[in-house]
Amino acid sequence: MAVAVWVGLGAVAMGQESMASEKLPAPGTYKIDSDHTFVYFSAWHWVVGRVRGRFEQTSGTITVGSEPSACALDIAIETATITTQNTDRDEDLRGPDFFDVKKFPAMTYQGRGIRRGEGDTWVMDGTLTIRGISKAVPLMFRFNGLFANQKPEKPARAAFHATASTKRGDFGMTRDNLFELGTAKGQDVAIEIDVEANEVK
Repeated sequence: MAVAVWVGLGAVAMGQESMASEKLPAPGTYKIDSDHTFVYFSAWHWVVGRVRGRFEQTSGTITVGSEPSACALDIAIETATITTQNTDRDEDLRGPDFFDVKKFPAMTYQGRGIRRGEGDTWVMDGTLTIRGISKAVPLMFRFNGLFANQKPEKPARAAFHATASTKRGDFGMTRDNLFELGTAKGQDVAIEIDVEANEVK
């Protein structure tokens, strides 16, 4: 399940009108604000239903390069902070059949380089690691803009929205029936992320 995490970014390069028109952040490093970053997921539940949840602690950096290939993302999500609004289910998800949080306290997403997607979106072909298992998971994201009226002494603050999908069976979460693992349905976990990040001066 899950994530992983996230969002990527773009860059404004001199002489690249197509990139400049997207109003992407200026090159630099942006630190993710955990208090204003939300990682949600939904997973098939007995094929016809869905269980929805979120992770409450996320950290990492977004690197905006001078060209798409120089952009990067490094993110970590604390697996023990999972919540689905059901205590028993949450404890089960933290256990060895799923996230195994005592052995693997964090899942990570790392990506290098972005490419244009449809419309105003970008795509990062990054790597999601859960339970020590790494899989390629494309992340589709959109830059929502910079916060207006920031005080001069405050860093630039950028916002992004991202989506991804994956199969929990790919990460060793194979306790449930084959339909729930995505054998018949394809990707069985949808991820949605909203990120705010501050430029590091």
